[in-house]
Amino acid sequence: MAQRIVIDPITRIEGHLRVEAEIKDGVVSNAWCSSTMVRGLEKIVEGRDPRDVWAFVQRACGVCTTVHAIASIRSVEDALGIVIPPNAELARNLITAAHSLQDHVVHFYHLHALDWVDVTAVLKADPKATSVLAQSISKWPKSSPGYFSDVKNKIKKFVDSGQLGIFANGYWGHSAYKLPPEVNLLAVAHYLEALEWQKEIVKVHTILGGKNPHPHFLVGGMASAINIEDPGGLNSERLAFIGKLFEDAKTFVDQVYIPDLLAIASFYKDWGTIGVGSKNYMSYGDLPTNGYNDPSSYKMPQGIILDGDLTKVHEVDFRKQSEIQEFINNSWYEYSNGNEAGKHPWEGETNIKYSGPKPPYENLDFDQKYSFVKTPRWNGRPMEVGPLARVLVGYVKGVDEFQQVVNNALQTLDIPASALFSTLGRTAARGLETQLMANWSMEFYNQLLTNIKNGDTRMANMEKTDPKTWPKEAKGVGYQAAPRGGLAHWIVIKDGKTANYQMVVPTTWNAGPRDPKGQMSAYESSLIGTPIADPKNPIEIIRTIHSFDPCLACAVHIYDEHGKNISQVQVGGACSI
Repeated sequence: MAQRIVIDPITRIEGHLRVEAEIKDGVVSNAWCSSTMVRGLEKIVEGRDPRDVWAFVQRACGVCTTVHAIASIRSVEDALGIVIPPNAELARNLITAAHSLQDHVVHFYHLHALDWVDVTAVLKADPKATSVLAQSISKWPKSSPGYFSDVKNKIKKFVDSGQLGIFANGYWGHSAYKLPPEVNLLAVAHYLEALEWQKEIVKVHTILGGKNPHPHFLVGGMASAINIEDPGGLNSERLAFIGKLFEDAKTFVDQVYIPDLLAIASFYKDWGTIGVGSKNYMSYGDLPTNGYNDPSSYKMPQGIILDGDLTKVHEVDFRKQSEIQEFINNSWYEYSNGNEAGKHPWEGETNIKYSGPKPPYENLDFDQKYSFVKTPRWNGRPMEVGPLARVLVGYVKGVDEFQQVVNNALQTLDIPASALFSTLGRTAARGLETQLMANWSMEFYNQLLTNIKNGDTRMANMEKTDPKTWPKEAKGVGYQAAPRGGLAHWIVIKDGKTANYQMVVPTTWNAGPRDPKGQMSAYESSLIGTPIADPKNPIEIIRTIHSFDPCLACAVHIYDEHGKNISQVQVGGACSI
């Protein structure tokens, strides 16, 4: 007989996610994922000037602000045929790279590592042995026995005080933890270092976009003017500072993140067969080197992999209305022509009609609608999006940079390529993509300097940005390789105003409920077959869900009328960010 467990809320993610799972014979036999918060920004921007929409929609998330803004601006530029200057494209690429570098590092250390790292085991570690280990895998300078002894003492004070702070509410001591004490100490030390480092790289956003979070952008390019001598512009000093920030980021990724990732992964190679899912992967592509309208120039290539076939990449067309459709048969929305047919985002609707149970509730009724996330499909198939999808598409397309980092990781861990279709592969791919991002950021930076030295300081093209020149109706799509996966905004402009707007975010693809055919999306399908050692402490479910880095927008915990938290499973690790 199956046992039903509920995890609500899943913490260490952005937003509010509920997971219900049935456990039978020690493994997950069925699973459902529900977002119980509604976004609705599509309704807010209707009727607004398309040039202003980016400022609204980047508020969809407190983390992924930049990628929503760029996707929005690209959708408007695509609709109106606006081509931005090379420097503006490079600046956007640098902002995207800085965002991904920070986001991926924060995800690994602060949102996901504690699923694999037992903080309390640090107290058993030998600082000298930890130092030997650290120096054997990296030349990172902070690796002395004294340094690790100080970190151990810091954690001991937390434990002795009984106030674990950011390390409270973990599954510490769970049988699923496999790391030696010294690896735990190494990881916790770098967890603390990453907290300090991550606040530096986002200064790139402040320099190029005016502030962080929510930097400023501009339809037609970038609002930051290049003026080498002007103290108020993007001058030599600020350009040099950007270069230093990216150099430091590359050092941290190469000498801290990647060595830690491989060291931890080496103890969890059995997870190369867990969390697999449908094995359908979609990459939107991004980081243009010859303009947004030339996907062949993207550093991250476009494409689709079906059924885990690593011999072929299928093409994707975001404008073809028969390819990408969103279904709402199990979502708390209504379509004007019925709920069973899908709609391309240009024809999409955001009509909320919640008829589900009122909290507190014990279980959701999965014979009814059960989520505020819609269900997108490509040619009727569920797709996984994210770093794993992008790395696989680049790898299968034979791109040298992807081939190199993937083959090095497979060789180091001594695992087959098929192990990439897993929770372990998903986590590793995020690190490999970060390594590539660190390299590409230096390329973009050097190209920007070269353009400026050659006399090209253009950062905006304001032709076609005057509504008087616009056609009566126009449609556009702007897509982005957001850290969590393929992000796209579709816009319909009529009479100079936003007539329809639809955002299909990465978590829409991954977290959507079942479609009319009963097909599961990535979260649900990846949980099937997951072994559960202790249903009261289901860290294994948390590991797989966290490997996607869910983002469902900011939300709150659920309480009953007496103020009692009704979460049925205490989720381990640090606070939600």
